Amino acid sequence: VQLVESGGGLVQSGGSLRLSCTPSANIFSTHSMAWYRQRGPGKEHELVARIFSDGRTLYANFAKDRFTISRDDANNTLYLQMSRLEPDDTRVYYCNAARYQDVYWGQGTQVTVSS
Repeated sequence: VQLVESGGGLVQSGGSLRLSCTPSANIFSTHSMAWYRQRGPGKEHELVARIFSDGRTLYANFAKDRFTISRDDANNTLYLQMSRLEPDDTRVYYCNAARYQDVYWGQGTQVTVSS
């Protein structure tokens, strides 16, 4: 399964961005989907938010009240709506799909927040 992300870019502090992730197969009913972020090469991936196959969501503390994970089952697309962005949100953001040992990653999309 390939995960194709889009929507990253440069935004000013306080602005908003919406990231999208489209899997090459219909996996929302079998896999939990998540967004992770990474500060730089070799750094650990940090969970941002996860949406389970039953629709439950989970957020990192820094993402609560600012970010919203959602999915459009009809269009097979996962989203991450980010608002009130801060310079410390500057990272590469990755889409992730997981079901037990069956794990897939997207190629990443850069989000840069200027002060």
